[in-house]
Amino acid sequence: MSPLLSRRLALLGERANLPLLSQCLHGIERECLRVDGHGQLALTPHPQALGSALTHPQITTDYSESLLEFITAARPDPAQTLEELQRIHRFAYSQLGDEYLWSPSMPCPLPEEEVIPIARYGNSNIGRLKYVYRQGLALRYGKTMQCIAGIHYNFSLPEALWPLLHADEGETLGDRDYQSARYIALIRNFRRYSWLLMYLFGASPALDAGFLRGRPHQLQQLDADTLYLPYATSLRMSDLGYQSSAQSGLTPCYDNLKSYTDSLRQAVATPYPAYAAIGTQKDGEWLQLNSNILQIENEYYSTIRPKRVTDSGERPIQALMARGVQYIEVRCLDINPFLPLGIDLAEARFLDAFLLFCALEDSPSLVSGECRAASANFLTVVKEGRRPGLQLLHDGQSVELSSLAAQLLDSIAPLADLLDQSHGGDAHAASLALQRAKVTDPSLTPSAQVLAQLQENGESFAQFALRHSRAHAETLRSQPLSAAEQAAFAASVSESLQQQQAMEAEPQGDFDAFVAAYQASILQM
Repeated sequence: MSPLLSRRLALLGERANLPLLSQCLHGIERECLRVDGHGQLALTPHPQALGSALTHPQITTDYSESLLEFITAARPDPAQTLEELQRIHRFAYSQLGDEYLWSPSMPCPLPEEEVIPIARYGNSNIGRLKYVYRQGLALRYGKTMQCIAGIHYNFSLPEALWPLLHADEGETLGDRDYQSARYIALIRNFRRYSWLLMYLFGASPALDAGFLRGRPHQLQQLDADTLYLPYATSLRMSDLGYQSSAQSGLTPCYDNLKSYTDSLRQAVATPYPAYAAIGTQKDGEWLQLNSNILQIENEYYSTIRPKRVTDSGERPIQALMARGVQYIEVRCLDINPFLPLGIDLAEARFLDAFLLFCALEDSPSLVSGECRAASANFLTVVKEGRRPGLQLLHDGQSVELSSLAAQLLDSIAPLADLLDQSHGGDAHAASLALQRAKVTDPSLTPSAQVLAQLQENGESFAQFALRHSRAHAETLRSQPLSAAEQAAFAASVSESLQQQQAMEAEPQGDFDAFVAAYQASILQM
């Protein structure tokens, strides 16, 4: 433990300050594919009974019309966050008929690329823009990759905590800039240590053979329909999952907020030859928003993002530049196929301790060598994390993963204890103990359990996933919402549909001019 972390822990452990840590906020976004009763991609439109994907605050779509996204509010206790997420799932299942929510992150057997439906958001200019952006994603990366699903975990420390640390450390930065600097420091530490999350929670060691569309690969054949790597934790986060040759040279610097926003603004403004060759329009129809490295800043595939709640019509980078970082979004978490919600409270409690450690531990700038080592460690663990004796890079030396993981968990333990003191009980320490057991016994990790079930049951990946999808549906449907809860969801559905209709009833203006103004908004700052 660094002296800086010791001092910060002592300050937050004081009786007057301890309640602050019970005011951290937690939100979850869970993506999942809709599938039919045979485990094939549902080609039906987004159910109107779930509301407008454009305007509903809790239920939308991500890339595909078939890829649902459930969004919770930010709440002080992750137990409350998960309760809300469960209610959304239960409501969705009350409206899905004979369709299921696909249980893992890697997709079901997919139809031909041209058959996969892109999400639609209506006829307003903003709705059309969202559709064109996704058309661009299809051209750039293919539709198959866009059908991968994950869990996004949103986390913030209480606003009152930052001035307390700021005053203690005598920083010359203003309060807003100090807060942003500390969140960027959290992100640097996350880059250093997030390999641990992939080992502990990675749950995608196998995939449907059709996912690769005949691309060359180094996976092994488990059966006629399933490919895998024996020690993989998260093929979703490997170069087989989210990948982009255009983005390979884009490494936003996390020295400070400005360097991060500048790098993304540059990517949004810099043409990429392969995309320029496609063009933005053909026969008067839009193909992509622009031919730059990124169409918009959210196209950047990152494991974590600094975020700020946006005002109406505001872009994410504009919000960050205007008002600083408000929270972070962890984006590398697999859906756990054994869990109805894809995540549980024990995982959330550990994430809180891990992220608090990243926020409070000393976080020097990532020099080029350390930055490369962090990326290498992450990619090594997603492909080989459970390999006996696996070595990672640490301070220029090769060290066994099990030893590094044990040391890191020891460093996180005081944060778990501090959170337990603030909340009462021992839930964070108990979650930490569960993670220690996975380091001692890799067979306890979700990735190992997935492979064990595939092999013990003689199941293909698709059969395994559909079996769990059906079991989760039965669990969630056996717990119907109360009449009041069902009525509240029905009202939100109706309101969202009315909001979309009202937006579409307003004069839209020229769409080409709308896109041009949207593009210019980020470049003129």
